[in-house]
Amino acid sequence: MPGSPDRPRVVVAVPPPLRAQFFTAGVWGALERAAELTVLDDHSDRAVVAAALPGARALILSWGAPRVDAGLLRTANRLELVAHTGSAVAPYVTEEVFRRGILVTQAGDEMARPVAEVALAFTLSLLHRVQRFDHALRGGATWAEASEAPPRHEIHGSDIGVIGASRTGRAYIAMVRAMGARVGVFDPYLSDADARALGVESVNLDTLLSRSRIVAVHAPVTEETHRMIGARQLALMPDGAGLVNTARSWLVDEDALLAEVRSGRLDAAIDVFDAEPLPVDHPLRTLPNVLLTPHQAAGSVECRQRLGASAADEVLRLLAGRPPAHAVTVDALTRLH
Repeated sequence: MPGSPDRPRVVVAVPPPLRAQFFTAGVWGALERAAELTVLDDHSDRAVVAAALPGARALILSWGAPRVDAGLLRTANRLELVAHTGSAVAPYVTEEVFRRGILVTQAGDEMARPVAEVALAFTLSLLHRVQRFDHALRGGATWAEASEAPPRHEIHGSDIGVIGASRTGRAYIAMVRAMGARVGVFDPYLSDADARALGVESVNLDTLLSRSRIVAVHAPVTEETHRMIGARQLALMPDGAGLVNTARSWLVDEDALLAEVRSGRLDAAIDVFDAEPLPVDHPLRTLPNVLLTPHQAAGSVECRQRLGASAADEVLRLLAGRPPAHAVTVDALTRLH
C-alpha cells in the first residue's frame, strides 16, 4: 500500500471507540485532506499493523498498539513519525525507532489539567470525609451514625504534600495554592528556582509525609520510583491524613496502603491499581474511608479530544515540513508506563 508522492499516507492505529472520542469531525477532516488514511480497527494485531506500514510516512497509535520495534520497522520503509495519543511512549516504541531518526511524539501535556482536577476533587473529598458520609448513607446507617467522622478540614491553610513536580503535579500545585493550601514538594530534580517560581517549599520525602494532611502522588514511573511509598513511608503520615494517587499504582505499595486504610488510620482516594480491572471482591471496594475511580482521571471529553488533536497536529506539522511540537528523545523510554 505505497503512498503516492503527491498523496502521503498515514496509518491510524486507533480502535473505533477511541477514534470517536479522540477525533472531532474538524480534526479528522483536516487529516483526510492532508493524507490518505489507512485506518486500523484491529489496532492491537501486530500483523495488521505490519501490513499497513509499507509506504506510510506517519503512524498514529493509541493504548494497546504493538510496540514498534526492529521487526515492524522492516516493513516501515518510509516511516518518519510515530505520534502517540497518550503520554508514556516506552510501551510502544523501542530504541531502534530513535536510531533510525524517526520522530516520536506524545500528547501527555493534554492530560495534566483533567488529572490534576480529579486529584483536587479527591483532595477535597478526603479533607471533608465525603466518601465516609456517602458510604454510610448508602450502606443504611442511621442519620446519627452517618454523621460520625474523623475531624474535617478546609483546604485553606492545610499542608498539602506533592510527590513529583511533573506536568500534572504542577497543575495540581497551582490549583491547591489558589485555594490557600501550603504546599511542600518532594522532587529530587526540582531546582530551588523552580520551587520559588511555583510558590512551594522543596522538602525531603520523610518531612513531606510527616507533616502533610494530604499527600498527592504525581511522580513518573521509572525503575527508581517503584514502590517509593511503602509501609515505612505511610507510617510517617499523621493520623487522619489522606493519600491521593491519580498517577500509577507502581509508585505505592498497595498492600501496605491497604493495611493502613483498613485500620482506619489513613484515608485514600485512588484511580490506579495493581490489578486493572480491580477485582469485584477486592477489599478496597468495601472500605468506607476509601474513594475509588476506575482509572478515569484523564477521561474527560475535552481531554480525549485534545489528545486526538495533538497527535493529528503532529502529523500535519510533519507533512508541512514543520518540526514537531511535542517530540520526545530516547530518554523517554525510562518512563515505563
